[in-house]
Amino acid sequence: MRADVGAQLRKGVVEYCVLGLLAREPMYGWQLSETLVTRGLIASIGTLYPMLTRLRTQGLVSSFDEESDAGPVRKYYRLTDAGIRELAEFRLQWAPFSRTVDELIEEEHRVEEHHAKERNVEEDHHA
Repeated sequence: MRADVGAQLRKGVVEYCVLGLLAREPMYGWQLSETLVTRGLIASIGTLYPMLTRLRTQGLVSSFDEESDAGPVRKYYRLTDAGIRELAEFRLQWAPFSRTVDELIEEEHRVEEHHAKERNVEEDHHA
């Protein structure tokens, strides 16, 4: 097993987290970075820009410039129609996937409780 399981998990979902943030509202790079760093999904803003470039190349994200009251022009990112579809597909797959993983790795006592509930349901159904 790999020492840093968290890094592998983050790598698999961080791009979808970016799409999820952009589904809420267009954001500029620093906003995205602050949210993702605070949540422990990326290490630094340096990780974000190559990812945004990949998402733009894939047609999932577009960018536009907007004046800022606080300084230079900011580059904002937003979802494209393809990005909206990609995020919707991910959402459909994420819930059952994460539920399955949770079931497979849950603590033993919870597994025993789950099996007891299943037995009760079966007994009620046959009664």
